[in-house]
Amino acid sequence: MQAFIVESTNRPGELARHAEAIASRGINLQVICLAFGQRGASAFLAQDEAGVRSALTDAGIGYREVPILTVGLEDRPGEAAKTARRLADAGVNIELLAPVDYGAGHKATFAIGVDKIEDARRALADQVTEWMVPAGAATGASTV
Repeated sequence: MQAFIVESTNRPGELARHAEAIASRGINLQVICLAFGQRGASAFLAQDEAGVRSALTDAGIGYREVPILTVGLEDRPGEAAKTARRLADAGVNIELLAPVDYGAGHKATFAIGVDKIEDARRALADQVTEWMVPAGAATGASTV
């Protein structure tokens, strides 16, 4: 699975422009957005990765692809820190860390975008779980 990361100026309408380019193709998205100072970044996750790639390219929106894996974490203090430490000790840089699903039993699923996917997969082998963006109607607050 890939995350499509778009960096842009932090101003009204940028996320709308990016999301609309993808939505015009009928692609369901999970969106993570962050602004910092004058810059912002959005990460788009979708089942139809080829469609996202094409939509962004056709709209002239620059992006970079970052491989992601999804991991299950207990919803309690320190779990994200432990996971980040395991990746750091394996020499893996984290480019994206975002919750994408909360299940029963205080378990959360996180998407982690990394620079070395196979090293990350080995380091977190006991935490890796399967997750996909729903293909149909929106199913969560952060799905667009």
